[in-house]
Amino acid sequence: MTRGWSSSRPKLTFRRPPGRRAMTLAPPPTTITSRVLIAVFGQTAKPAAHHNSRAWSCFGLILVAFAVLAPQDQANAESLSQALHSAYQSNPELDAERARLRATDEEVPRAKSGYRPTVQGSVSYGQTHLNSRPGTTSDGRSDPGAWSVSINQPIFTGFRTTNAISEAESLVRAGRQDLRRVEATVLLDAVTAYMDVVRDKAILRLREANVGVLSQELEAAQARRAVREVTLTDVAQAQARRARAVSAADLAKANLRVSRAAYRRVVGHAATKVREPGLNVEGVPDTLDAALAIAREESPNVISALYREQASKFAVNRTWSELLPRVDLEAAYEHETSSTSLIEDQESASITGRLTIPFYQGGEVRARVRQAKHTHVSRLQQVEQARNETRQNVTSAWSQLVAARAQIKSDNVAVRAASTALEGVREEERVGQRTLLDVLDAEQELLDAQVARVTTRRNLIVASYALLATMGRLEAEQIAVTDTVYEPTANYNEVRNKWLGTSITHRRAPPLPDAHPMMPASREMSEPYYREPEPHAAPSGSRGLGLKGAEYIDHGPEYEEVSPESIRGTVQPVYPRLRPSRDLHPEAFLADILRNSLR
Repeated sequence: MTRGWSSSRPKLTFRRPPGRRAMTLAPPPTTITSRVLIAVFGQTAKPAAHHNSRAWSCFGLILVAFAVLAPQDQANAESLSQALHSAYQSNPELDAERARLRATDEEVPRAKSGYRPTVQGSVSYGQTHLNSRPGTTSDGRSDPGAWSVSINQPIFTGFRTTNAISEAESLVRAGRQDLRRVEATVLLDAVTAYMDVVRDKAILRLREANVGVLSQELEAAQARRAVREVTLTDVAQAQARRARAVSAADLAKANLRVSRAAYRRVVGHAATKVREPGLNVEGVPDTLDAALAIAREESPNVISALYREQASKFAVNRTWSELLPRVDLEAAYEHETSSTSLIEDQESASITGRLTIPFYQGGEVRARVRQAKHTHVSRLQQVEQARNETRQNVTSAWSQLVAARAQIKSDNVAVRAASTALEGVREEERVGQRTLLDVLDAEQELLDAQVARVTTRRNLIVASYALLATMGRLEAEQIAVTDTVYEPTANYNEVRNKWLGTSITHRRAPPLPDAHPMMPASREMSEPYYREPEPHAAPSGSRGLGLKGAEYIDHGPEYEEVSPESIRGTVQPVYPRLRPSRDLHPEAFLADILRNSLR
């Protein structure tokens, strides 16, 4: 007869999206039940003859408790998916990164301001008194006043604005990858905190059950000592083992409190009831090569480094544009009153075209060009560094996962063998072939094996999610833990063409091409920019870069000093083509013509 939960009890399943395999909740270790029975009935599971009625009544109550109360507790427990959902919605670190990305979005309208006119006005008023000898017609008191309005429209800025917009867009895309990285970190922290609570609760149950068993052993030893069946040494050994078990149980309680505190910090609420998830995690690849291939295309660290390298290239071009001529159109209107005693009012209007040619600025601009080029070289090396770090992290996570899978098999064998050994040692101790110390040692070995198995199960699940995080696939939409996901492009689509306004409260704006639908109007910043998740994940590569259907081109080296051939071990990165600016500005047309003629 198998000990543990009855096979007829209903199975608990996790909530999973359609098309995914349901994971059943594994029954708890059967050794806990046997240890509780031992703690109630004594050293043997079979009750004594003169306590048959009372013992079997207790046995029936225990079976009822395990069959009725345990399923209800598990049904009311918070699942791992629910904990991840709470962390995704309320974690302050993730909300801070979202706000940081929205702040980065404002760099695009700042850069586009270079295409737009600047309007200034001024008003002046004063009093003058003039007295000259001999007198003139200007003598006397006057109250001069004036107001003026001036407009400056840039016509050509040496492609400075065009490159500034491209640089800002690259930084925005890099910021989106940083948000993906922080999201994966938060979700992994939530998984770790959840599994730490599950592990520590299981260890505490094992420790407390062990204290109960050793208490029974101590009482039995003291009773046998009273009739001279055992020596004082046996009683002292039982006392020492029980004291050590109590200390270990106290430590397990402290560890559980620490884990609960970490859980509250990451998830956002206290860990009341949790349940152990299944060991099989969806989305984990079968081989290391498959994991590395996914990470190369979807790792947020690599993609963020690529976009920052691209931004540094546009920064070089933007700085170099300051050496080119500049064309501005200026218009002004001024109205003066009481300018002289002979003129009561005076108006003037002007329109001027201005060409500015920078011949020499003391070497400051050229120094900044060289500085930007060196920065670009460092960004190229950071791309290779990100690739190497990602490869290392994926390999490390995969190795830990493989080790945990092998270790869980060994732990299962160790628990079964230790349980069999304990039963044998108890039988031999009853007939005098073993001592009480041998029984205590066997119990300690079984306890150590059970604790090791609980820890390994925790490590296996955490290692699986750690591998998904290093690959770039630990996302709320990817693992289906929420019904609404944050849309990082909503704020960008709203502010990229704004001319006026200082409010940061989200309002509905007409979607641009390829833009995701935004939330209804009047949604405040406390619940910003969420959308329904995609029914299917986008293909690898385009999903990782955040651009669907983008055309990939190789820009080639912009200048000889930072060409890939001059940097050992560096491969020229490939980027998605930037969307042309929507502003109808002469400089944008000239930039497109020159860019197409140089290809």
